[in-house]
Amino acid sequence: MVDQREETDRIVVGVDGSDSSKQAVRWAVRQAEVTRGAVEAVTAWELPQFHGALGWLPPSSSDEGALQARAQQELARTVEEAVGPRPPAEVRAEARYGTPAGVLLHAARGAALLVVGSRGLGGFTGLLLGSVAQHCVQNAPCPVLVVRGEDG
Repeated sequence: MVDQREETDRIVVGVDGSDSSKQAVRWAVRQAEVTRGAVEAVTAWELPQFHGALGWLPPSSSDEGALQARAQQELARTVEEAVGPRPPAEVRAEARYGTPAGVLLHAARGAALLVVGSRGLGGFTGLLLGSVAQHCVQNAPCPVLVVRGEDG
């Protein structure tokens, strides 16, 4: 059984280490403080493509564990940079395997709100909206807030 608070007051925020995602974390924490909700900060990690003489080679399981641990550490560091070591609302941070948009859409199921930055670390910096943010806006199972950067 799912806690009712979990479903109605949970704010999911996408984090990739960019300034835009840090601003999204700050906004989500302020909103959670006002609504007495909780923030679920989520980052995605994927296996890099390894190629050998026979084509694609899967990484060893130790590589997989190291990649997930590094993603979790980077997520924790980014959240702390954004809101400090003792944020005014509950913040849970989780690194999940998958593509950024897929991970965020899955995490947003049952959430009150999904918060993303307008531009992440990849792609073309001149665009007003990144591909992950656009995909989330078009496909999320809950309302989406796109936080624009201070320069945007």
